[in-house]
Amino acid sequence: MGVLRFLFNLLWFVLGGVIMGLAWWVAGLICFISLIGIPWGRACFMLGTFTFFPFGKTTVNRRYFTGRSDVGTGFWGVVGNILWFVVIGIWLAAGHLASALACFVTIVGIPFGIQHLKLAIASIAPIGQTVVTKHEVESGQYIR
Repeated sequence: MGVLRFLFNLLWFVLGGVIMGLAWWVAGLICFISLIGIPWGRACFMLGTFTFFPFGKTTVNRRYFTGRSDVGTGFWGVVGNILWFVVIGIWLAAGHLASALACFVTIVGIPFGIQHLKLAIASIAPIGQTVVTKHEVESGQYIR
């Protein structure tokens, strides 16, 4: 399974994943310009790196993964996600949806389109999320 994951990640990166990953990183740089945007910038870089090579990984709520709450998983995380969605999230979600539609045109691109849909969902509310490998989720390291 590791070879297939590597091949899918390589094809993803070459055939467009790098563009959306860079879009996430640009959004992160914009957020880091102001001090108040640093939490959103951190989320952008985390999900941007995830966007470069998404196969074999997933996003989960940090509260469920670590077993404890933090600022991003509580009330302030909800407020941050609302602000995020209005300012930047809607544009990144639209980019992932457009990329998914382009991938769904071909049969070969269907797995890539599914990944774009997952990333579009992650781009709606990234605060309080973390990226983990699917092995961590399956092995029970994921607290639910």
